[in-house]
Amino acid sequence: MHTTPRLLDVVALLSDVPAHGLVRGQVGTIVELLDGGAFEVEFSDDEGRTYAELALPSDQLLILHHRPQQAA
Repeated sequence: MHTTPRLLDVVALLSDVPAHGLVRGQVGTIVELLDGGAFEVEFSDDEGRTYAELALPSDQLLILHHRPQQAA
């Protein structure tokens, strides 16, 4: 299990981003690694249409895991 987001990781927002109409818990995908520890995250609907894409710092993201992981 990793703690630093990587390209194509699925992540959830840890706080609201009202300027982009996003709320805590919304799920996105890391689509680019940016300088300074930021990540370009794409938010898409169930049909795959992007409704928001923005740069976010890692402290606003929770990496989601879809396979069982052992706790440390």
